[in-house]
Amino acid sequence: MAGRESSAATVLLHAAIAEHSGLTATDVKTMDTLIRLGPLTAGELATHTGLATASVTSLIDRLEKKGLVRRAHDAKDRRRVIVEPVRERLAGCEPVFGSIRKGFATLLTDYSNEQLETILDFMQRSSQRAREMTAAFSANPSTLAFAPRKRE
Repeated sequence: MAGRESSAATVLLHAAIAEHSGLTATDVKTMDTLIRLGPLTAGELATHTGLATASVTSLIDRLEKKGLVRRAHDAKDRRRVIVEPVRERLAGCEPVFGSIRKGFATLLTDYSNEQLETILDFMQRSSQRAREMTAAFSANPSTLAFAPRKRE
């Protein structure tokens, strides 16, 4: 139950940030992925988000129209296209995300190094599991119990 509550609170936080920014929660989390990991190809974004490649292409198109990302040719392999965040457009986000980082960092001071290692292990493993499930659901939406059934 605590995991569900934490997940719901996190999703609602990011949905509120996204709505305020005129973006979707997926847009915000994709931008976060690009900021954390640096420029990625569409395929790499699909891997990191768990979204289908067709969905990622639409997502990149949407973010590019808003001036948040740009497509660029890889300097080492001109056939590869990478997606990079437009850092100057993101500068205004730092006060919001900086305060969120500080707020959560304060929570971590209550834990020992051993406890932090356990928390880190759980977070990394649960994130990997969530990415795997996202990829599976994206590849086959009918596996969701609440997915709308197609009319025949």
